[in-house]
Amino acid sequence: MQFTKKIIINMLLVTIFSLSFGTTFLFADEISEIREMTKEKVDHVISTLKDESLSKAEKKEGILKTIDSLFDFSLMARLSLGKKHWTTLSTEGRAEFSELFVEKLKQSYLDKLDLYTDEEVVVDEAKLTKKNRVEVLTYLVSKDDKMEMTYKLYKTKKNVWMVYDVDVLGVSIVQTYRSQFSGILKKDSLEELIERLRSSGELGS
Repeated sequence: MQFTKKIIINMLLVTIFSLSFGTTFLFADEISEIREMTKEKVDHVISTLKDESLSKAEKKEGILKTIDSLFDFSLMARLSLGKKHWTTLSTEGRAEFSELFVEKLKQSYLDKLDLYTDEEVVVDEAKLTKKNRVEVLTYLVSKDDKMEMTYKLYKTKKNVWMVYDVDVLGVSIVQTYRSQFSGILKKDSLEELIERLRSSGELGS
């Protein structure tokens, strides 16, 4: 009987170990796929920028199409405004804020790409930070500089991985906007903030 118990226990341990080991490989494979997906999108943006056969308008159109499938801009809008202010908006208000914010974010992205010269993007490691959260470390490398950027991705309900934030030199884009919005909302209303975005897309006074 004792011998039989040992066999059963050993079988259970082997099964548990195998399942855990299999899960580890599953995560490793998925993380590797996320890294490759991010690399593919980033490489496509750079190759579009380098394509001299395309006009400036065509380059922007191609780049926006690429990043639309990588970034969850709507979630970035909600996170940037913060839960406290987001919950006070009506459904229509949320939709308008998201639309205006996304337009601003995309324009800011395109403006920075206008500064592009001969930099290369190196996609480094990807790591699981918590359940359904992965960070992909990248570097923007030029002849004289190397800038670190970290793409933060989450798994959507449709099992698609999308970027919800980017750290540039350790500074979160979402947190930067949240601080900016918070500062404005200490003296102005949400409607006034939205009006600023409506009128010019600018947040400065």
